[in-house]
Amino acid sequence: MENRTKPSLAAPGAGLPAPELWMARGLFALKRCFGSREVFTARFEQERAAIREMLAHCPTKQRGEQVLIPRLRGLEDSSRHWSVWMTLEHLRITNTAFANVIESLAHGQVPGKKASTADVKPRAELSAEVEAAYEASCDALLNSVAAVPDLKTSARYAHPWFGALDAAGWHALAATHMGIHRQQVAKIIAALPGA
Repeated sequence: MENRTKPSLAAPGAGLPAPELWMARGLFALKRCFGSREVFTARFEQERAAIREMLAHCPTKQRGEQVLIPRLRGLEDSSRHWSVWMTLEHLRITNTAFANVIESLAHGQVPGKKASTADVKPRAELSAEVEAAYEASCDALLNSVAAVPDLKTSARYAHPWFGALDAAGWHALAATHMGIHRQQVAKIIAALPGA
């Protein structure tokens, strides 16, 4: 169910405020420098488990209800008026894309299409079917990582905020990204009527 009044938000793909983006780039570079395949896989799985636990405590009938939340660090303004299902759909889209990028880079191929944050926004009309599709995308991401012996690939693909990343960088991004949207799901659920 969608709220009748749509808030005025920045356009999809508008990005983050410049100081926040600058800080995010520095923090992400540090995470990549000091992290490892095992660390990022564990973080991805922890965030997935946390989202699953929150879903278990959110009534199914409310999972499609859009609510306006304050903007979180790392979240574009245009993503503040989503439902739980919209967030899962966004994660399904991005996890699938990350898995494909990792597989391509592992084979020395750079995807031809430019990455865009505007292209991975979810539609509003969703059903409970998105939950299984989201879980399948998590499995696909983990399987793509497990299939690559060395994620430090020579081939790189540019993220719109973080620049050219090897497969290890995209793996690190997947874990970090799940954490941002786990926080978003928590905020959405807390803002639902009767929460």
